[in-house]
Amino acid sequence: MFLFLLASPVGWAHDFWIEPQAFQLQPGAKAPLRLFVGQNFKGDAVPYFPQKYERYITAGPTGIQSIPGVLGDDPAGSVVPSTAGTYTIGLHTKPESVSFDTAEEFVSYLEKEGLERNLALHRQRFRPGKKIEETYFRCAKSLIKVGTTVTGGDRILGFPLELIAETNPYRTRTLRLRLLYQGKPLAGALVVAFSKSQPMAKLKGRTDGTGRVEFVLPRSGVWLVTSVHMVPASFFSGFDWKSAWASLTFEHP
Repeated sequence: MFLFLLASPVGWAHDFWIEPQAFQLQPGAKAPLRLFVGQNFKGDAVPYFPQKYERYITAGPTGIQSIPGVLGDDPAGSVVPSTAGTYTIGLHTKPESVSFDTAEEFVSYLEKEGLERNLALHRQRFRPGKKIEETYFRCAKSLIKVGTTVTGGDRILGFPLELIAETNPYRTRTLRLRLLYQGKPLAGALVVAFSKSQPMAKLKGRTDGTGRVEFVLPRSGVWLVTSVHMVPASFFSGFDWKSAWASLTFEHP
């Protein structure tokens, strides 16, 4: 089963990320890719299901390629980089949906995910007794280093919501990120970063007017960065809200 929906709406508000079995490898080596949905770097594996994907690609020194796989397999595909450099792996999923039975559940969800800017509009639009319907999609990325030296960096893939590492985390502790929504800088969005070894020690910041936020990574290891953006859904869509979930993984040496 392709697990994006969980038992309850508030419980569903989980991260989705790409976790290569190796973030640093030599040219010609195979890197199986695992997909996860969960919280605090613990979650359920999601198998390869291309019918659910808009784009599943790798971008690197040799260009952009689709990521192949076998339906239902975990790992969910693999890449074999042939040239040294930094590679960006990206997955943009097709929309899924979730519903909230009560206003309290929805408000708790907004507050947890840093979406407080939507509270006033929610209170204007909410009708007692009616479920709140949301459609959402995922925009997950991962950076891998191929070769013994660090060359290149992250690439803009053109996802609807996209976290872009403007500094290379394989080279420096200072991680400067830019968040784009529909190709434009998104200001005021909450961005959260945490390591696999200490997932509860979260770094948090809001993007500035240029969509940028900066963290100093305090430890080495595998990291996950996340952000969520929500807007009212179109009147004829049948949904109340539309959200996009962005993530970025890498290994800081």
